[in-house]
Amino acid sequence: MTFSHSSTAPVPTQAARRRASRASAAVVAAALLLCTAAPARADAVRDKQYWLQDYGVTEAWKSTQGEGVKVAVIDSGVDGSHPDLSGAVAGGIDASGAGRADGQQGIGEVPEHGTLVSTLLAGRGHGPRPTEGAAPSPLAAYGEGPDGIVGVAPKADLLAVSVWIEGPNSGPNPAGIGTDEQIPNAVRWAVDNGAKVINMSLGSTSTTWPESWDEAFLYAEKRDVVIVAAAGNRAGGLTQVGAPATIPGVLSVAGLDRSGVASRESSSEGISIAVAAPSENLVGGLPGAFYAEWSGTSGAAPLVSGVAALIRSKYPELSAAQVVNRIVGTARDAGAPGFDTIYGHGILDVAAAVGPGVEVPKANQLGSMEQWIQVYRRGKPPAEAAPPAPAENTAAPDIPAAPVPQAHEGAGSSTVLPPVVVLGFSGLFVLLLVGGTVHVLRVRRAERLAPQREEPDTGAFDVPQRADRPAETGHGSPRS
Repeated sequence: MTFSHSSTAPVPTQAARRRASRASAAVVAAALLLCTAAPARADAVRDKQYWLQDYGVTEAWKSTQGEGVKVAVIDSGVDGSHPDLSGAVAGGIDASGAGRADGQQGIGEVPEHGTLVSTLLAGRGHGPRPTEGAAPSPLAAYGEGPDGIVGVAPKADLLAVSVWIEGPNSGPNPAGIGTDEQIPNAVRWAVDNGAKVINMSLGSTSTTWPESWDEAFLYAEKRDVVIVAAAGNRAGGLTQVGAPATIPGVLSVAGLDRSGVASRESSSEGISIAVAAPSENLVGGLPGAFYAEWSGTSGAAPLVSGVAALIRSKYPELSAAQVVNRIVGTARDAGAPGFDTIYGHGILDVAAAVGPGVEVPKANQLGSMEQWIQVYRRGKPPAEAAPPAPAENTAAPDIPAAPVPQAHEGAGSSTVLPPVVVLGFSGLFVLLLVGGTVHVLRVRRAERLAPQREEPDTGAFDVPQRADRPAETGHGSPRS
């Protein structure tokens, strides 16, 4: 289901709300929570972006906001007409054959997903600046206005690349193009059209990937492009990291709760995790100028992609590998000392990653796709022995251990597949989720000033909050 309300849409009837709720519940894979609305300032959405100050983003903005960098969002499509994305989408394409040619139509099982991701990455905010004497939010000074979402890289440009992720409601791609073709075509197009960073809030239950993906990811590696991918969510059925986050050189992002601890639901585990970033109590934009609260590593990944854009803007001389190494090398250690399979190399520290005086190696610490292909696809022995894999972390009782993924194993599939989005990759039967998936989505509206009553957790949407009306804030139990 796609929200298509215009700025002049009337207040929906109760019957319309019930129909929207039933349809929306079928779209999102896991629980969707309702919340009570009450009058609030127009910058209430901005106030919810805790990661901007807590993780050093506002500090990094003193020297860079992602100017001159293109970031491709390979996802369900991006609504470039959202007020927070006005002027942000510099180009796009539909790789599925089923969407709009410019990639700016939501398609597939969760059509809203790409817009949620894009606003977190490069949202620009909107609205008039506060009048003199007003008491604005501390974050109101950033972006193009004090209202709405301001992304980690608010001056970066986006490339919208839509792909069709099928599910029980959307069905298979009506154009007949599978993800074994869509994904590599999307990656190649992004590279050829100037992307210096690619965000992939996509995950699967398989640690392996179709061989058809090899050359596209190698193409990106050789052309100096950073690729960031979501690690996946336990709540979505991903107990271990799946492709594309297991592909060598890809920066895989795990999730943290509001307190900065590894998320029990909005993350997964594996040796390919690079860093951890916020994945709970997030807020993002929906098509039609709406906003939603949501959780998942789908949201953590664009935060890290935004950081990559900040670095590429400030230090254009650095290679993609050095950008990755900066993010990894400046992460704050967490969990077991050193690398572990839950936090990876540590917790994202944006100010440190962008700051001066960071010396990093030239070779990507997360591996090389070229070397992997030589060893595992072509059977050529490595020039030197590979370092041993980090020991699995056993000191994190809050998150049960998961099988350690080995990207070189033969293609296979999970024996228990959650009934979400099942795809076949040229004989490889995997579960491909939109991002590590949106497993919590709270949507608000502002048409009514009277508070709404709390309703039980039924998996239904409330009517969303519009960007062009006074904002309201939702009240409910935060997930932690």
